[in-house]
Amino acid sequence: MKTNTRYLKSIQSPDSYDVLKKGSSNKKLGFKVTAKRWTGKRLYSLTLTERKTCPVSCHHWEDCYGNNMPFAHRFEEGTKLTTKLAAELDILCAKHKEGVVVRLHVLGDFYSVAYVAFWWGMLEKHPNLCVFGYTGRETDSKIGGSVHALNIAYPDRWVVRFSRSKTSVRGGHWFAAEENFTGKHFDCPEQTGRLPSCAACGLCWSVATTVRFTTH
Repeated sequence: MKTNTRYLKSIQSPDSYDVLKKGSSNKKLGFKVTAKRWTGKRLYSLTLTERKTCPVSCHHWEDCYGNNMPFAHRFEEGTKLTTKLAAELDILCAKHKEGVVVRLHVLGDFYSVAYVAFWWGMLEKHPNLCVFGYTGRETDSKIGGSVHALNIAYPDRWVVRFSRSKTSVRGGHWFAAEENFTGKHFDCPEQTGRLPSCAACGLCWSVATTVRFTTH
């Protein structure tokens, strides 16, 4: 069983590049948020290494869409990453007074409790920082529990959905489902062509209902 990306040469040290990429570099994300919630903030994204940072329970372990992304910059996890992230967030949150949104993780996942704690510290330090994303971690795992604790502590600025085909519960876990999910949900407006980007939509970070995605 593969335990790393297919594209080992694409893994970069955080010392080599800016690790937070403008959302405008990915047409699915967009840059300036026009959605009602977090309006005016600038969207950036972070890409780690698929499988290496992911739980083996991920239902897309073998067919991860990272398999089709040979040119993505995947950044090494660890102290160098969090040091570089902290420095970049200092600059971006000062530059964009209206605020910054970070999309975690285009590829990869939360790889340790300490890494989740790092993001807790960044939210405390930067009142204009918001974060959204998805995780393959189990809801009852240590890392999953830490992620959910942030969902509870900072509901207005941190929204990470668990990639499980389940019905979201307001005040509980929020989920991102597979295309065969038939419970209460909304289909991703970017994927269906109703809206051009995440920045124009904002439903994933503002509506508790399960979001359903088509298979990448």
